[in-house]
Amino acid sequence: MLNRMSEILKGGNDVQAQAKKKSFGFVRLGKRTVVTLGAEVKRELRLADGDVFELCVEDGKIILEPKKLIPADQQWFWTEEWQVGEREAQAEIEAGKVKHFDSMEEFLTDLGKEDED
Repeated sequence: MLNRMSEILKGGNDVQAQAKKKSFGFVRLGKRTVVTLGAEVKRELRLADGDVFELCVEDGKIILEPKKLIPADQQWFWTEEWQVGEREAQAEIEAGKVKHFDSMEEFLTDLGKEDED
């Protein structure tokens, strides 16, 4: 039993996972299968009451990963196709491929010039 507990506390042999792992002690499975994370974990991960988690079981371990829900009317923005365009636009901004205008008239005049080219 003591060896098993020691193995659980060590968290296996994955050296990479150990580097990222930070223990916050023990939690107990309560009535109605409730687990309380504690204020330290909440602060460490900047969690708020009502946050949503994905629960996975991997190699006998319970993994809770904080998630942010996206409203249905904003899901288009997070599609891979749209994100490719966002990355392209950001690259152009960082490369200085932008123009600044002092007025709408100046903008529209410049826009018309591109149609002529």
